[in-house]
Amino acid sequence: MKISTKGRYALRTMLELSLAEDGLTSVKAIALAQSISEKYLEQIMGKLSKAGLVSSVRGAQGGYRLSKSPEEYTVAEILGAIEGNLTPVSCMEDSPNKCPRSGFCVTLTVYQRLYEAEMKTLESITLEELRRQALSQREEKR
Repeated sequence: MKISTKGRYALRTMLELSLAEDGLTSVKAIALAQSISEKYLEQIMGKLSKAGLVSSVRGAQGGYRLSKSPEEYTVAEILGAIEGNLTPVSCMEDSPNKCPRSGFCVTLTVYQRLYEAEMKTLESITLEELRRQALSQREEKR
């Protein structure tokens, strides 16, 4: 699996939102903290919002916040919202598999095992875990 820049930025954005003390953060503040262009970040926020991962508050004091608590998010959910299907090869995207070789393709088992291992890892890491690591790093720097 190769995670796109948009996927990496989305994970960093969600982490930034989880660290917000008042729970509400502007795109400008996230962009500044994470060195992401505001225009690009708006695209990411649109996808995260459409997926229901974040909610927005309009107005002068508006911004974005997490839709649920950090421990309820997994890295798999966040990346899936941005990347779409996380399968390692395109022939695995359909269920049932529509590839004419799927019934006898020995290499498909390699990709299935790879996908299962990746998903097990991505589903085991929560945003809360990343948030705690970030807070710990901040404490160490003091």
